[in-house]
Amino acid sequence: MKGKPMSEKFDVVILGGGNAGIGVTGPVRRAGMSIAMIEARDLGGTCPNRGCTPKKILVAAGHTLHEIERASVHQIAVGKPRLDWAALIDREKDMIKDIPANLARSMAKRQVEIIKGHAAFAGPNAIRVGNRMLEGRHIVIATGSKPRPLPIPGAELMITSDEMLSERALPGSVIFVGGGVISLEFGHVYARAGTAVTILEALPQLLPAMDTDAVAQLQAESERVGIRVKTGVSVSRIEPHGGRLRVTFVHDGREQSLEADRVVNGAGRIANVDSLDLESGNVAHANGRVAIDPYLRSTSNPSVHVCGDAVPTSPQLSPIATYEGDIVGRNIVEGPKHSPNYESMASSVYTMPSLAAVGLTEKAARQKSDTIDVHVNDMLSWFSARTYAETVAWSKVIVEKTTDHILGAHFVGHAGQELVNIFALAMRFGITATQVRENVFAYPTFASDIKHMLGHA
Repeated sequence: MKGKPMSEKFDVVILGGGNAGIGVTGPVRRAGMSIAMIEARDLGGTCPNRGCTPKKILVAAGHTLHEIERASVHQIAVGKPRLDWAALIDREKDMIKDIPANLARSMAKRQVEIIKGHAAFAGPNAIRVGNRMLEGRHIVIATGSKPRPLPIPGAELMITSDEMLSERALPGSVIFVGGGVISLEFGHVYARAGTAVTILEALPQLLPAMDTDAVAQLQAESERVGIRVKTGVSVSRIEPHGGRLRVTFVHDGREQSLEADRVVNGAGRIANVDSLDLESGNVAHANGRVAIDPYLRSTSNPSVHVCGDAVPTSPQLSPIATYEGDIVGRNIVEGPKHSPNYESMASSVYTMPSLAAVGLTEKAARQKSDTIDVHVNDMLSWFSARTYAETVAWSKVIVEKTTDHILGAHFVGHAGQELVNIFALAMRFGITATQVRENVFAYPTFASDIKHMLGHA
């Protein structure tokens, strides 16, 4: 009869080898602590291997098609572009293929032991992976996220972003169920590549966490490039039909159906924690959400820390995962001293053009303060927008009157994915709207328009 495996002892056991888990290793290794990192798939996790990094390669191609669309405005005659989708997918795969090996070398330099396999708690400070038992003074849940399952008959017929990043055949038509970031970013690439795209969203607004006016600008641009958008939709079922897929749904009180070559789950992602046996680890949770304190620790087991997409209260973004990982690492070394602050975290939806945002939406700002200035600008007639023949150029900047602090900034087009970082920097370090306005920016640039976005004549 075989006995129990001998426990291997580590200072820190990290569940997940993505940005969050890797972020933990810096402070912990500098303190000389021993680390085991368990990863079931590729080091780097979703973002570099199956998410933002490969997706941005497709977005870059879509951006080029967007530029070609406007070539005639610049008096450049071009023929109809032809995108070789299979070759683009090959390029994407080639660009990311070395990421896991590069990260493995980086972790080896930090003397982090990498263990391949699926981890699960075997006690409050114990993790089982395969036939190994690991004990950790600290255990970090950094297992990332997975597509949100949808309780729709035929949901198993849907694909996810994983398949979209691997399919070498461009589908003729695609229906996205859910109007989140994945649907809009892939939708813009597909539409510009010639695919018929439809987005079905259950809520009244696409991207429900974003500013309503900014989303309206993006939706109008999405429809301009041929994407059909239906909000307030209830999807009833998905079924095969004549070699394609039929989606039946209720919209405006009427049952309708559409057919497409592919149906994509675009309903967002949820924490990937359901296979960790959290009960054995004495980790309180409900509905797949781990209960955490302000220091990113489990409320029921302070030896357990959470960072990245597994955190139930923060945006599922790669830089935030790295930021939270660093905080967890410092709290492991120094004790519970550091709490995350998300107020100045910028984000972008990489459509063509992009939607970028930092801070509060106008609705949230009005709920917080009754002394705000909201500066809204349609910049299409501005010289910079006309120079580059922008198809949409819009901004909204929210300022608290009494302090002159920026509460939020939202952009569609106008290089907003870059400008938003200036506003994020100002918000983080308390730089006032007046100070931003008075800064001298290089001219002519989109950034030089910031003073006008803030109401300077």
